[in-house]
Amino acid sequence: MLFNSIDFAVFLPIVFILYWFVLGRHLKYQNVLIVVASYVFYGWWDWRFLSLILFSTLVDYAVGIALSKSEDTTKRKLLLWLSIIVNLGFLGFFKYYNFFLDNFIEAFSFFGRDIQPNTLNIILPVGISFYTFQTLSYTIDVYKRQLEPTKNFISFAAFVSFFPQLVAGPIERASNLLPQFYVKRHFDYNKAVDGLRQILWGLFKKVVIADNCAYFANVIFDGYETYSASTLVLGAVFFAFQIYGDFSGYSDIAIGVSKLFGFNLKQNFATPYFSRDMAEFWRRWHISLSTWFRDYLYIPLGGSKGSKGNQIRNVFIIFIVSGFWHGANWTFIFWGVLNAVYFLPLLLRNKNRVHTNVVAQNSMLPTVKELLQMLLTFGLTVLAWVFFRAENLPMAFDYIARIADLSLFTMPQVRPTDLFIFIILFLGIEWAGRRNLYAIESLWFKYPKPIRLFIYYSIAMLIFLFGGKTQEFIYFQF
Repeated sequence: MLFNSIDFAVFLPIVFILYWFVLGRHLKYQNVLIVVASYVFYGWWDWRFLSLILFSTLVDYAVGIALSKSEDTTKRKLLLWLSIIVNLGFLGFFKYYNFFLDNFIEAFSFFGRDIQPNTLNIILPVGISFYTFQTLSYTIDVYKRQLEPTKNFISFAAFVSFFPQLVAGPIERASNLLPQFYVKRHFDYNKAVDGLRQILWGLFKKVVIADNCAYFANVIFDGYETYSASTLVLGAVFFAFQIYGDFSGYSDIAIGVSKLFGFNLKQNFATPYFSRDMAEFWRRWHISLSTWFRDYLYIPLGGSKGSKGNQIRNVFIIFIVSGFWHGANWTFIFWGVLNAVYFLPLLLRNKNRVHTNVVAQNSMLPTVKELLQMLLTFGLTVLAWVFFRAENLPMAFDYIARIADLSLFTMPQVRPTDLFIFIILFLGIEWAGRRNLYAIESLWFKYPKPIRLFIYYSIAMLIFLFGGKTQEFIYFQF
């Protein structure tokens, strides 16, 4: 079920009314409703894969209980590995089986051995990478004794399947979201209004920015061999705004919907395209995944401690794994390697923690130096996105090679004026609201209420009038 669909527009009010006006006095029944609604929400796509979520929930719930009853180190490690193997086993089978098999066959073909493939027509369950990491964080935290295991199965099932962020994040930690299912929730009008405001901005990013950019990015990438270099650059830029508007828009809607039900989710994007270096970019892009890898992979490997060699190794591991997490294609792995290369000079010069505050924190405009830093960082990011978007590595390298042409200095062959205006408007609002948790959180509060309402209705009208052709959220495939 898509957030930007009629189905969800009907589904959400029904669940909201049942949650607050029918079951508002009963915490247990509210949690049961969340579980049922979440399973309906997910099953709307393909009900057969509900069994995966249920099985993962049962395994990790049982492992958590078993860990609480055991002090034996060996047994605790076995329980942890049971959770890891079950969760990553499902993820590996559905997401990577054919990838490994195809590459295995190609490797033997290189040596003259012909192996008949036995690939399977495997459907990738929507959101499996997200809820797998979410449940794993629970088991790992319980194993480390950083979190008390829950004995409330309904609350745990609601945590695993919570429908606003089930299929594309943010990837919530049990330490933040799970305790919120234990306490009685009271309707907060101001929080609900804030949630609606964030949903509105998320829909604008998704429908007006991402979906319109998607159309032109697809046209240019699909026929890249026929376009000028300047048009190819524009196609890569359109994809950069497509993936940002699409994914951060989903996160905004998910966080906003959660507020309607009294829950607080973590911020997942913090204006990453205003970053002044790649280290800052990765602190601001897909924050829930970046911090997951930091806490559960990078730090256990040694993090930034030890020799420079170990630090470099750890950086490459975390970026390569991050790339592989995104999909079973060498393009994602190369994208991860490229970002590791971007990060390396900052690490070697101990400059990876320089920009920890918001750009132009105390001024309206950036300095010339900050502007150049942002443009360079954005340019490097756009270059990396070409590998993320391309169907394979030869296409990505060919696409980039064709940019090195004198036609780079000609006018692009694709010039959607309306979209340019929307992107400029979008960047202006994001810049003005860069200090907020989301751009329009408190952007126009200094204006009288009628003016604020006029602005919000104007954004809503833009969504209805200029929404592009409906596109699935990009991160559904991850």
